[in-house]
Amino acid sequence: MNFAFDLLQAQPPDRLALVELAHDGARREWSFGDVERRSAAMAGVFVRHGLRRGDVAMTLIGNRPEWVFAMMGCFRIGAVVLPCTEQLRAKDLRLRLSVASPSLIVADERNREQIEAAAPSCPVMWVGGDEAFWPEEIRSGNASQTAMPPRAQGASSFGTLGDAEDTTPHADTSKTEGPPRARGASSLQTPPPHAELAATDPALITFTSGTAGEPKAVVHGQRYLYGQRVQAEHWLGAKEGELVWCTAASGWSKSARNVFMAPWLMGAPALLHDARFDPHERLDLIEREQVSVLCMAPTEYRVIAKRAELRALPSLKGMVAAGEALNPEVLKVWRDATGLDIRDGYGQTETGQMTGMGIGVRARPGSMGQALPDTRLGVIDGELVADPHSVPTFFLGYLGEDVRHMPDGGWTVQDRRDGGSWHTGDRVREDDDGYLHFEGRADDVIISAGYRIGPFEVESALVAHPAVAEAAAVAAPDEERGAVVRAVVVLRDGYEPSDALASELQEHVKRETAPYKYPRIVEFADELPKTASGKVKRAELRAR
Repeated sequence: MNFAFDLLQAQPPDRLALVELAHDGARREWSFGDVERRSAAMAGVFVRHGLRRGDVAMTLIGNRPEWVFAMMGCFRIGAVVLPCTEQLRAKDLRLRLSVASPSLIVADERNREQIEAAAPSCPVMWVGGDEAFWPEEIRSGNASQTAMPPRAQGASSFGTLGDAEDTTPHADTSKTEGPPRARGASSLQTPPPHAELAATDPALITFTSGTAGEPKAVVHGQRYLYGQRVQAEHWLGAKEGELVWCTAASGWSKSARNVFMAPWLMGAPALLHDARFDPHERLDLIEREQVSVLCMAPTEYRVIAKRAELRALPSLKGMVAAGEALNPEVLKVWRDATGLDIRDGYGQTETGQMTGMGIGVRARPGSMGQALPDTRLGVIDGELVADPHSVPTFFLGYLGEDVRHMPDGGWTVQDRRDGGSWHTGDRVREDDDGYLHFEGRADDVIISAGYRIGPFEVESALVAHPAVAEAAAVAAPDEERGAVVRAVVVLRDGYEPSDALASELQEHVKRETAPYKYPRIVEFADELPKTASGKVKRAELRAR
């Protein structure tokens, strides 16, 4: 199997694939043929930079076509992609560099300062300038005349994933048969071949938010890419030719699956908007571009409802959300304006999408829908538990634990799918009709504006400040964001609480880690409540 091959060969080359709205206001349309040519060209450049099958490539690019081409180029040659959000700072990047050990970084020029501060030991390929790395035939505008390679022999179709599933529990993917590693491909006339891959060959690395420690690297296999068809068909709901806009920034788990993969699996084009969120502009663009399916974070729906004048949006046929519960008031405002329900869904970094409010079903306020078809979920002692073998997008394991990248470039996988039931750590209630309702985290992850924030990351940034002796981060309710980060800080001797110091600590956290993680509330205390073993009593802090 090869996802890049199967996905692009399934679409007519002249069919619309991407609508690009660039940071400078420019607009451009890209066909599936354009995507094939550009991703093949980028794959060739990757190989010239030394990237091989099984190697990790990190991306730090905004919502622009180059990110999509980079992802597809990696899938083509069997490289493993680590997409990162542009909000990450040098400290965050250093963690990812040390854990994933990428062989190549593909980054936008605008992220040069943070990349250089992270001091990677691997080559960096910059995009966003004059794109000099493109072959001459691409830069000269003659891409449509460039010969493409013949169809790869033996590439699987989307319908045969079950037959191709590798059931070996301890598969050593370094031994998976396939074409030899391409070397020296530097132009579009000689693109590297499509690698023949197995379902358990690594394809994607995404990081969790982190709870009791640093974020963990989640490794997804090729099956994760193909498995997106279930949620694409039964939740996202786009049809052939309908423009889909998933607003998630590149680098997040939801962006990897819904910005372009899920729409393309249904033959639908995707909208890429490389700009910051503006509630008024968001509505204008939905109207102007005739967006059919909208996928946004619940916070974006809330902010638009509060700050912009909602109106009928005739092109919209469906709206979905995931990441946190939507309150009934927001659902009603959007339904009154558009005549449509926002259909909620649920998934984790490790699992991908597992539930969704069905297409054509009246949304139930507070519910994240039912289990997707053939996905077996249960509520045990108030916790949502999944059967991994029923989840088509279930991860292979954590990097460095179940999954290891060997010195020779190969991978060993002890598939977590064979490790028994998956306990999500989320408190869920199931109603009499089988609809699931999210009630909160069993651990201490803070869900703010759709972002999952590990308290450890915030606390680590705070205690790096010379004034801070101890710190604890918990969630505090917020009308717009659902919750915000609230930090309780114990100061070192010689420092006194003040509004100025609180502001200084907030700015310090923004510099140390991604800005969305900073504590919007800073409080000072003489000491933190702790258990006899020295653990912070977070529940007590949240109740204060």
